[in-house]
Formats: sequence, C-alpha cells, structure tokens
Amino acid sequence: MLGVTVRLMSDGELARLEVLRDLDQKRLTTETASQLLRLKRRQVFRLLKAYRIEGPTGLISKRRGRRSNRRKPEALRRTVLTIIRQWYWDFGPTLAAEKLREDHGIALGRETLRQWMIESGLWRDRKQRKRIHQPRPRRDCVGELVQVDGSEHWWFEDRGPQCTLLVFVDDATGRLMHLQFVESESTFAYFHAARAYLEAWGKPVAFYSDKHGVFRVNHPGALGGDGMTQFGRALHALNIDIICANSSPAKGRVERANKTLQSGGCRNPGGRQRPPPGFHRRLQRAFCQGAGE
Repeated sequence: MLGVTVRLMSDGELARLEVLRDLDQKRLTTETASQLLRLKRRQVFRLLKAYRIEGPTGLISKRRGRRSNRRKPEALRRTVLTIIRQWYWDFGPTLAAEKLREDHGIALGRETLRQWMIESGLWRDRKQRKRIHQPRPRRDCVGELVQVDGSEHWWFEDRGPQCTLLVFVDDATGRLMHLQFVESESTFAYFHAARAYLEAWGKPVAFYSDKHGVFRVNHPGALGGDGMTQFGRALHALNIDIICANSSPAKGRVERANKTLQSGGCRNPGGRQRPPPGFHRRLQRAFCQGAGE
C-alpha cells in the first residue's frame, strides 16, 4: 500500500490556490488576480508557473519546517540554561535576562529566554500557574466573626422548588451557628435570619460576607444616601461591622460548609424553615474545632 503524504496549507495559501485555479482556467484576468492577491503581475506569473508545474504543493512556503535564520545556536542555549540553573534558578525571565547581560555579557531577548526556560521546566507560563491564597488565621473567640452566605440549590430535589439556604458559620470554630431556608437571597430574608441568630447567640463583632447587593452598594453611580444598604444601616445601628471578602477563598469556611451541606443530604421534605433534627450535631462532631486551635 502506497504511503499518503499530507501537506498543510495556511489560510493565505488556500486563498491563493483558489485565485490561481480560476486564473489558470481563465475565469479571471491577470489584473483581477493581481488585485485579489495584492501582488505585482510578475509575482502572479511566478506563482502561476509554480502551480502549473507542482500543483497546490508549489504554493506552500519552502521555509516551513526549516530552522529560522535568526535561531540562536544550540550551544548558546545550553550555556544560558546552565548559568540560570546554577545562579538564577528562582529568577523570572526579565530579571534573568538583565543579569545575563550585565554579569555574563550575554545579550538575549526576554521572550526568547522565557521560551527556553518554559521548555526546560525553569519557568511556568501564566496559564500553568495556580493562584495561591494565603490562609487567613481564625479569630480567637467564638462569635467574634461570623461568616454568612446564601447557597441556592435544589435542596428538596424534585419535592419542591429551588430555594436558598442562608448559612451562618463561626470563624473561630467552623461551627454552624444558624441555617435557614428562604425563597431567595434578599434583604428581608437576611433580616429574619440575622434576627434569629442574634436572639440565639447575641451580637458578633462583625459579619463576613461576599459583595452581594444586600451587604454593600454596588452601583458606583449612586449619588444619594450614606453609602450603606438597608441591611448595613441596621447592623451599623447595632454596632456590628460588615466585612466584604474580595474572593470566595477568603471566606472559605462558609463556602466549604455550603458544599458539605449540598453533598451531605441537608434534606427536609416536611418543612422549609430549618434542616432536619440532629443535623447540626452530626455536622459539628465531624467538622468543628475548638477556638484558638
């Protein structure tokens, strides 16, 4: 069986092929082909000659697959990577290129050095890096900081509509302080849940939340008012602060609690206000820790 050779063509080369095929079959004039290809008449005749002799393969660039004339010598590449491994292994490409030029007399482009370092495993591309968030230490006392969040989910599976579970988690211990099902994550829902929490546990120093519109004004064009939401003014009157996290990992305790509740079967087919009896105790035994640990 004869082997099949596959030759790749760029979009520009395919466009040239269509024009030259029409020109060869006299469906186009030389002047029209020159305008379509944006080439001089002599260049069009040169391409047409290559097409008639070699076919579509004659339109493929002869430089494809060959080494670039500007490619650096392999010996220089090995020397540079050896120096970086020995002296600048923790440097980025920009700083490493400066040090090579200043201390070793090797002038090298930053992008060339970056590609060499990525290929040799000395540097990771931005897409390959994982963003690491520094863990925030827990507060020292129970009730000092309470993380709050709403988790929209099919909590009752097909036995009821989709709703939201408001979750209050103590920052010091990870304890679930209050859970309440509501129709949506609204201001009045948080009013009712916050009142139930305050009646059961008293006032915290602060609530730690996301940047939902319940907790802060998200319209930069707002001209009137004092810059606080209704919920924020109510907490301000009670001398309770609101801290809005800049990212989800910053309030990781309540985010992890939401995932645990969604996967752990917080199911209550008989009602919509509270989780099943004994659910809190099972979860506290599994995940909570003492304050200050």
